[in-house]
Amino acid sequence: MGSLSIWHWLIVLLVVVLVFGTKKLKNVGADLGGAVKGFKDGMKEGTQSGTEEPAQAASKPQVAQSAAEKTTIDVEAKTKS
Repeated sequence: MGSLSIWHWLIVLLVVVLVFGTKKLKNVGADLGGAVKGFKDGMKEGTQSGTEEPAQAASKPQVAQSAAEKTTIDVEAKTKS
């Protein structure tokens, strides 16, 4: 009684197709597939950049610091004038 048989799932699928239509379901499936592919690519890039992290870690704070200094100078100049 607690589990659903194949007939229950077929009826649910039929109702979903009737409500949303096949074109919209196809678009949702394509979007979901693209999101999963993008997530997998991001995970691969994360593991590849993780091996290069110690070499880049020293240069990143300097770049971020100089960008923050430029922003601060621009903001101060705009507020004073």
